[in-house]
Amino acid sequence: MTQNHVSRKSGYRDYSHTQGKVGKAAGRTSRDRARRELSQNFLVDSDAVESIVRVADPNGLVWEPGAGEGALTIALAQRGAHVIAYEIDPLPAGRLAARTRGHTGIRVVRGDFTRARPPREPFAVVGNIPFSATAEIVNWCLTAPALTSATLLTQREYARKRTGDYGRWSLVTVATWPWFTWELRGRVDRTAFRPVPAVDAAILRIDRRPHPLVGDRETFRALVELGFSGVGGSIGASLRTRFPKANAALAAAGIAPDTVVAYVHPDQWIALHAAIFG
Repeated sequence: MTQNHVSRKSGYRDYSHTQGKVGKAAGRTSRDRARRELSQNFLVDSDAVESIVRVADPNGLVWEPGAGEGALTIALAQRGAHVIAYEIDPLPAGRLAARTRGHTGIRVVRGDFTRARPPREPFAVVGNIPFSATAEIVNWCLTAPALTSATLLTQREYARKRTGDYGRWSLVTVATWPWFTWELRGRVDRTAFRPVPAVDAAILRIDRRPHPLVGDRETFRALVELGFSGVGGSIGASLRTRFPKANAALAAAGIAPDTVVAYVHPDQWIALHAAIFG
C-alpha cells in the first residue's frame, strides 16, 4: 500500500499520473525509493495540520491512514481523540511508536490500512492519505458500517470532482449521496509538502447522513449506474432502455431528458428514484 504522510507542520491511485516525472538523479537511496513506491509526501506546514484538525473536529475514536511520523496523529490526540494510527513503512512507524510511547490516546499499527477490519463502534477517519491509493481508502470508508465521517487530504482535482466543484457530478458521489454528504473544505498548496508534489491538495469531508434519503440502496444504485452507462449520450436515452415512461419520471424530478448525466444534481437523482419506484 502506498502511503502519504504528515511530518511537522504535514496522499492513493486515480490521480497518480499527475505526479511529476522523476529524473535519473532521484531515488538513489533506499529511502528515496521508498518515498516513490509508497507515494510519500510529508505535510510540513503547521497551518495545514491545524486546518485538517479543525475540519475533522475530532472526538472519540479516530483511525488515521498514512500516519507517517505523526504530526497529524499528535494534533488529533491533543484535541482529545483516541487515535489508531496506521503506517505501512517500518521506519516512520517505528519513529512514531517511539515518539508516542506511553501516550494513552495513541496506538500505532504498522500495517495496510485498507486491509484492516473496521471497528464496530462509531469512529471517524482522518488522514493525509497517499494520492496513489485515494480510491481504495475512500471505498474502505464508504463501506465501513460504523464510520461517522472521513476527513481526507487528497489531490485537489479528486476532491473537486467528487464534490461537484466543476459543476459536474461523478458516479461515486451520486451513488452514495442518499447516505453520505461530500464537501470540499479547503485547499492546501503543494508547497506545504516535502517532497513537493506536482499538484495542490484539498481537504475532503465525507459525512454519513443520520437518516438515509433513500430506503432501497439496491434499486437506487442500479438506477444511477444505468444513467451513467452512456447509452444514447443523455440521461433520458439511457433510462428509456429499461423504463419506457422515463420521460415522465424525469419531468417529475425536474430533469430535461436530453441532459448529460454528469450535470444531474444528486438531489435530482433522489427525486427521480422516487418518481420511478414510488
